[in-house]
Amino acid sequence: MAEARGFEGAARADVPLRAGPGGEAPSAPDAAGLVWGAHVLGWPADPFQAYSNARADSPVREATLRSGRRVWLVTGFAEAKAALADPRLSTDGRRFYRRWWGGSTAGDAEDLDVSLAEHMLSTDPPDHTRLRRLVSQAFTLSRVEGLRPRIVEVATELADALGQRDSADLIEDFAFPLPIRVICELLGVAVTDEAKFRRWFRAMISFGPADATRHVAQAAAIEAAGYLSELLAAKRAEPADDLVSALVAARDGEQVLSEAELMSMVFLLLLAGHETTVNLIGNGVAALLRHPEEFQLLLDRPSLVPAAIEELLRFDGPVHHPAFRFTTEAVTLGGVTVPAGQIVLVALGAANRDPARFADPDRLDVTRGDGQHLAFGHGPHFCLGAPLARLEARVAFPLLLARFPGLRLAVPPEELVWREGIFLRGLEALPVLLR
Repeated sequence: MAEARGFEGAARADVPLRAGPGGEAPSAPDAAGLVWGAHVLGWPADPFQAYSNARADSPVREATLRSGRRVWLVTGFAEAKAALADPRLSTDGRRFYRRWWGGSTAGDAEDLDVSLAEHMLSTDPPDHTRLRRLVSQAFTLSRVEGLRPRIVEVATELADALGQRDSADLIEDFAFPLPIRVICELLGVAVTDEAKFRRWFRAMISFGPADATRHVAQAAAIEAAGYLSELLAAKRAEPADDLVSALVAARDGEQVLSEAELMSMVFLLLLAGHETTVNLIGNGVAALLRHPEEFQLLLDRPSLVPAAIEELLRFDGPVHHPAFRFTTEAVTLGGVTVPAGQIVLVALGAANRDPARFADPDRLDVTRGDGQHLAFGHGPHFCLGAPLARLEARVAFPLLLARFPGLRLAVPPEELVWREGIFLRGLEALPVLLR
């Protein structure tokens, strides 16, 4: 559950574009991949050349989003790691919206987001520290590890169904249903409501302030808030052995989670708790199928799977940019000074391919054995749900490899369609042949 945002900023409308010399208006996209975030808009599905171009220019530099707003894009590993840990780069949601929209539209932005934005990803210390401590009481490693038998059971059921077929969409038929069922059971939410969750998440993930989807996202947020309010009332009336009940009961002395914080945290856990794993499985399988020698190596040496998962997270992780940050004072990163009051976009996907940190970074190598990537973030906002994502992956990948050793893409790699959105990196579908 990395810093996948449901509502922390722009998405479809605001893809970072390359500014022209001297900072003039951004140039038009071209086939060379000079548009940062080209994968979002359906140009070349591989964004990494664009990241490389940006990093070669400077690991920290200004970029222009499609809406015309300026941000500072961080593409170097060392610079990204420093930015993620620097308290002068705020993730405070309300302050961000005032900075982002400003003027008369700030109220509209807050109407959309405040009811579901009182969570750890949109707060700074000391509020963030308090929230994380309370949530950590309920979302323990033992609770996550206790899910292993159920994860194995669900994954096996899904693989059994796939075994009756010759082809499938691995996203729709495996990568999505596995984590959504697991997170629903962990939280104590009816899995029969997954269609609602999916609709809400898609609306909010594709939301951008300059985009027509804003009103759709607003309607989805209102629906989600109503659903969560009823859920919390039900858990208070009849507590159960689930994470939502544990969050309701969580205390740190006299401190408890407020109603808005509870709603926000449950929604964040629902969203990030499945979306990250969907993309981890989908992106990872797609990467292995594009590199059949690495796929074969895992077939021959299953003991490599845990290290391979870390390499897949580095190579094409599920979150390419975490939540927007903004500077509360001037900050120097990699020798570049970002003034106060500036929006900063940390490109995790770029940092994880930085040749200054990883040798031959554009090569998938399941034997690399270097798990010190930034796929789950870094610093105080490091992904609380990383153990759950890793556990699900460590069940899913060996099962798929054992059941479907002849797995291969059903379409040429260039025909795979990547989902729109600047924050998350994932496939719309993964058509495969199973035999």
